[in-house]
Amino acid sequence: MSADPAARAGAADLLLPGARGRVVTEDAVTTPRPGRSAATRAVLFLLAALALAGSVASAVRIGTADVGWTGLARVLGTHLGLGVEPLSPLVDSLIWDLRLPRVLTAALVGASLAVCGTVLQAVTRNALADPYLLGVSSGASAGAVAVVVLGVGASALGVTGGALAGALLSFGLLLSLLRRTGLDSVRIVLTGVVVGQLFTALTSLVLMASADADTTRAVTHWLLGSMAPARWNTVAVCAIVTPLGLLVAWLCSNALDGLAFGTDTAASLGIGVRRTRMLLLVVTATLTAVAVATVGAIGFVGLIVPHGVRFLVGPLHRVLLPYAALAGAVFLVWTDALARIAFAPREVPVGVITALLGVPLFLLVLRRRGEL
Repeated sequence: MSADPAARAGAADLLLPGARGRVVTEDAVTTPRPGRSAATRAVLFLLAALALAGSVASAVRIGTADVGWTGLARVLGTHLGLGVEPLSPLVDSLIWDLRLPRVLTAALVGASLAVCGTVLQAVTRNALADPYLLGVSSGASAGAVAVVVLGVGASALGVTGGALAGALLSFGLLLSLLRRTGLDSVRIVLTGVVVGQLFTALTSLVLMASADADTTRAVTHWLLGSMAPARWNTVAVCAIVTPLGLLVAWLCSNALDGLAFGTDTAASLGIGVRRTRMLLLVVTATLTAVAVATVGAIGFVGLIVPHGVRFLVGPLHRVLLPYAALAGAVFLVWTDALARIAFAPREVPVGVITALLGVPLFLLVLRRRGEL
């Protein structure tokens, strides 16, 4: 590449996903956004981490029965063996067995969905890409419905296992179709939509043909997303899968920066495009499958969070991915808290709250980006 900055910029005048009409030079992908020094980003990251910790602690306290900070400290101290005086068994169980696993699951799922959305928006160069683009959510829904309505493998799998099996089946079908046609951005999007529609149709067919009114209502509630089933085993699974997925995506940061500019540019930088895309698709599908199998399909987290964070910290994925994970975790923790208390004692599916908040937020992001 020429050492002349003008020549170098002219060779790299490409558009970022969603940056229609704005020319972005190579310097925009190799240096942080102006005004965002390393020290500033470190401070912002520390503040985001503190915000997440504070959000988790606050969300555990609030609900139909509020618990004070002292009570929360006593519950944690009791289970950590610190020798504090325990609370009543009922309050202790409420905090330790119900609320804390639920809030931690919300944080981990929110981080997973935000990271998946960030990765897929770069891989597909589609500003509207989200974790459910690959049809994994529809496959998980079909698997859950097969267990609940038809009783397929009910004794061995359960709803979570059925959803995970359906998600993996849909992703396997996606890969088998893409193996013949290739892994370019347009084919990934179109094939994912087709696979998703197939499993959505199967889900509707099973519900219409076999389910009664109560079963249909229960399945619909699950499909809208709910943290209510979360327990410590749920936290354990998510705590293993989410950090590993984030780590793999972060190690591919440079490749994601290249893929955001297109296949040819990525290949010219020495990136193994097909291998990298396949790895990232597997990672995002696994994270999405675990999230959907655990809490159902929760929309908009993986769509709006990457755009908002990208606006704040810039497009470099080595910076963007950790911030997106933190922001997604905070967002879902508070939306789940709102779902619990907004219409108490009745609980609203968290997917409804994320949609109600996500639509105006996404329109605001588009307006700030000059696309609306």
